Amino acid sequence: MTDQTDVGWTDDEVAKAVGTNPLWYHTMELRPGIVTPGWFDLRPIVGSFPWPDVRGKRCLDIGTYDGFLAFEMERRGASEVIATDIGGHENWDWPPRLRARGLDFMEEFAGPKGLGFEIATKALKSRVQKKVINIYDLSPETVGTFDVVVCGSLLLHLRDPFRALEAIRSVCTGELLSTEQIELELTALHPRTPVTSVAHIPDVQWHVANLAGHRAMITGAGFDIIRTIRPYCDPFGPGHPPPSTSAWRRALCKAMTGRYGVPHSAVLARPFRTT
Repeated sequence: MTDQTDVGWTDDEVAKAVGTNPLWYHTMELRPGIVTPGWFDLRPIVGSFPWPDVRGKRCLDIGTYDGFLAFEMERRGASEVIATDIGGHENWDWPPRLRARGLDFMEEFAGPKGLGFEIATKALKSRVQKKVINIYDLSPETVGTFDVVVCGSLLLHLRDPFRALEAIRSVCTGELLSTEQIELELTALHPRTPVTSVAHIPDVQWHVANLAGHRAMITGAGFDIIRTIRPYCDPFGPGHPPPSTSAWRRALCKAMTGRYGVPHSAVLARPFRTT
């Protein structure tokens, strides 16, 4: 693993460190001209998310991976940002038949969990703090409470997303920004009925809901939706393998979102109050 103990990196050292991480999930410019080869590039779309005002607030980014959304909240003026993630690939919600094969594959394919975040934090001279904790274990006792919570593209990887959302609700005193992969075909066929697909388990995607399904999950877990945006796509980054999507799915994606990528929904919500 790259040595993170020295203070301050030159641009050449940053570029070298970027090359030591086998898999970058997020595409980020860590220094002028030094861009991580991420699987997804959220930079063109992050400004269109239904963001709350994070200035001066305590914020939480759940399932941070390389930290893009955590660093974005810091950039937007958050007073404190905590980024959480699992400690190793063995902590994924692996389906039983994939667990043994999946662990070996991920260790070889993705490298040490959290290395990208370590490199990015140092390269950006960020003050974001990392806490290793499973989303199911979030509570006021383990992490405190937060004015703003962000959870991006994580629920589909969880065996029990409603349990996870209840844990999020326990630590959210203000707003939740939830961005989540959705099924466009199910959205087109069932625009008002919550529907989910369970055909993605080989990719450690337990289910992918339609647009109505994502919103129903948020409200069903005890949140009121404040603001939504139309479906959009996460653009592929330079490190993503060539997509194998059929031509008609590409056409549907462009027709419904305006670009090609992985279809997503984003909502801003707040915990339901009885008074």
